[in-house]
Amino acid sequence: MAKNGKQTSKAVASKASKILKDGRYGKDSKSVAGSALAQTKPGKKK
Repeated sequence: MAKNGKQTSKAVASKASKILKDGRYGKDSKSVAGSALAQTKPGKKK
């Protein structure tokens, strides 16, 4: 399987996170937001 080298930007990841937390969005929107977050780089652990 080919590896996708593209990463979601911080701005898009932030908006996707807000969509997932907001109850006004539907299932499809949350699915797209979840996919965007799955393509982000792992955060730094403190």
